[in-house]
Amino acid sequence: MSRTHGSKDFWLTALRADGAAFLAAVGEPGVATAMVPSCPDWTVGDLVRHLGGVYRRTRSNAGSGAVDQHWGPVVIPDDAPAGTDERLVPWFAAELAQLDAFLDALDSDLPAWNWAPHAKTAAFWHRRMAHETAIHRWDAQLATGLPEPLESKLAGDTVAEVLDTFLPAGRRRGPSNVSGVVHLVAADLGHEWYVRLRGEGVALLDTDTLLDDDAHPARAAASGTASDLALALWARIAFDVVETAGDHALLKALRVA
Repeated sequence: MSRTHGSKDFWLTALRADGAAFLAAVGEPGVATAMVPSCPDWTVGDLVRHLGGVYRRTRSNAGSGAVDQHWGPVVIPDDAPAGTDERLVPWFAAELAQLDAFLDALDSDLPAWNWAPHAKTAAFWHRRMAHETAIHRWDAQLATGLPEPLESKLAGDTVAEVLDTFLPAGRRRGPSNVSGVVHLVAADLGHEWYVRLRGEGVALLDTDTLLDDDAHPARAAASGTASDLALALWARIAFDVVETAGDHALLKALRVA
């Protein structure tokens, strides 16, 4: 199993790059009412309000030092302009800048609640905000023009986050009644992951452990760039974009949203 070793600086660098690209895309004239194909029923304005709300929620809670207080769902702040209001993009730009400054000052080891089976530290939110921004940057660019791939190293960690965070937390959108081992390969990074699905259960497998036991060979495989794998796992593109083999139901069972 490949492990991407992220860091606060790595995730903040990604957040800044994708945040700027998101802002450039949604700041184009006349795009606020454009539909976002990868987020059904959302306009670009809706997407901007959502991501700004995610930022506000994180900035309001991640520094509290509390690990046992559920934050509740993401809500659109009362002061967020309407989706077609010309003040929306400047409002989002301010939210992005404040999140950046907040996360930059936030100690990664500070206790902080999260919804996953992880250590309850603020590092979770440095990572989460980087990937949330990258995926929605792609959404915004899809709605307004030609989307650029996710940066390769970040995309490798996006894949890892799906497998080590979203799936163990039960945040799956795919079928939960399938069983088998899936082999994923990010060819541009030389990274690979083995994932065992057993109904609603999921486990990441170390390569050495897997090779010691040939009773559960891979029943599905997907190989492509880290960006394409990440976008397929996030249901932004079809798995047909990458090279696949075996039972496609197992691949679809890895999808999150």
